[in-house]
Parts: sequence; C-alpha cells; structure tokens
Amino acid sequence: MKIKKSMALLAAAFVTAGALCSLSLPQEPEKPKNLKVLPKNISHEELIVVMRNFNNALGVKCGFCHAPSKDDPKHMDFASDENPHKGVARDMMRMTSRINKKFFKGSEPMTVTCYTCHHGNEEPVSKPADKAPQAPPAR
Repeated sequence: MKIKKSMALLAAAFVTAGALCSLSLPQEPEKPKNLKVLPKNISHEELIVVMRNFNNALGVKCGFCHAPSKDDPKHMDFASDENPHKGVARDMMRMTSRINKKFFKGSEPMTVTCYTCHHGNEEPVSKPADKAPQAPPAR
C-alpha cells in the first residue's frame, strides 16, 4: 500500500513539474498584423530591430506611432492605424526606399534613413539652429 501511495505521489509530482516547466518555456511571439510596408514574413527579432531604429532616429517611444489598446490603455495596439503618425512613418519608409533604389542602388554605405533627416528629433529640422553671436576675441 505504501508503494502504491508513493508511486501516486511521484506521478503527481512529475505531472506538476511538467506543467510548471511548460509554463516557463518561451512562447512563440504573435505574428505581426497589419503590415503594409514591412515584409509580411518579418521575424519578431527583425521587427524589434526596425522599431528600435525608429526609436533612435526620431527619439520617440512606441506610443508616438502606435495607439493605446482600447482594452488596456497601458498597452499598445500595434495593429491599429488610429495614430496618424503610423501612416506618416509608412509614407517615409516608402520615400526612403525609393530614394535609395533610385540614387544609391541599395548600396549599404550610401543610404538615406530616418536619421538622415531627423537626427534624433520627432520632426526634421530644415536648417541648423542659429548660433548665438560670438564676442570678438579679446586683445
């Protein structure tokens, strides 16, 4: 009787351990939805690299282009097109792609990117900031 009880406890322990281990396994990220410019088969890792490049080039966070989720405003609804900045970003991606194909033939060292114009700012600056007049050198 003790052996049967021990075996039952051991079996229960294995089932519990298996269930807990399956919870800790990395889950496959959900496939991105509503991609209109980026490749439909882009990997999660590649997509994150692209988004981080936007973050660096424009100095913005995800909420600059992505709308908050209606269910939980603390989270982003990445598929939503409600935020107009997302449409602008798509247009800019198309524009830089056309420029790079036409003028640079896709040559990696010579490409136009978001950073080319934005330099870490939400809006591109069309001319350098005026420098304050400098005092003439002392004699």
